[in-house]
Amino acid sequence: MLTNPRSDRVKAVRSLQKRSVRQRTGRFCVEGPQGVREAVRYAAGRVRDLYLTPEAAARYADDIVAPARAAQLWLHEVSAEVLAGMAESEAPQGVLAVVDDEPLTLGAVLDAGPRLLVLLTNVRDPGNAGTVIRGADAAGADAVLVSDSSVDVLSPKVVRSTAGSLFHLPVVTGLEVEGTLAALRERGVRTLAADGTGRTALPDADLTGPHCWVMGNEAWGLPEETRTLCDEVVSVPIHGRAESLNLAMAATICLYASAGVLRSGGSGR
Repeated sequence: MLTNPRSDRVKAVRSLQKRSVRQRTGRFCVEGPQGVREAVRYAAGRVRDLYLTPEAAARYADDIVAPARAAQLWLHEVSAEVLAGMAESEAPQGVLAVVDDEPLTLGAVLDAGPRLLVLLTNVRDPGNAGTVIRGADAAGADAVLVSDSSVDVLSPKVVRSTAGSLFHLPVVTGLEVEGTLAALRERGVRTLAADGTGRTALPDADLTGPHCWVMGNEAWGLPEETRTLCDEVVSVPIHGRAESLNLAMAATICLYASAGVLRSGGSGR
């Protein structure tokens, strides 16, 4: 049992909170039972180490410990102090995993013939980014694309916000927006800018073919040059008195509208 919160191992895991260390090592942390459970279930080959307190090991014996042992993963029993020294959150619920990153390319996603995508441009809030990934997963999207100016999706806050969806669908990061829009167009994927200035209301948008929702920054939305590069600008109608919608909420509404059309036509993922 690991009991020294000042050990080199604890410091090494803790250092993964820094983006520079994650990039250098190609690893990141997953905190909490939900994310770790999905990592073990869907990405066991990428799980380097699994850390659990004795209480957590007993509580999650069937859904985390047993599958991890079956996959021959490295399991380490740690004290609560050690886990607290490793984790970014104050309440990791006794479970933490170190996972290898698996960089994906836009080309690989497009080669698979996607029907529904979402592109995050300049999205800076970790909670919003993680919730969009979770919403895209729930709506059956084929992948999430993230611009190079957006938040690091492997940061602890984003990973927690995805609630395990990070391991369910491809997430491509570090993309240049203009080049990505051009690549989508070349592959026959229409780009729909979600913006309040759109003349086309969501219920009237053509969502029948392969398309990608393009989402902007939380505070200022999509710049005009990005909207111009998209095939269409679509607005989500607001029927009440709310001034606007949260980015993640708007993205989820758009993705579910697309999913409904694609699945009704038998073209969903």
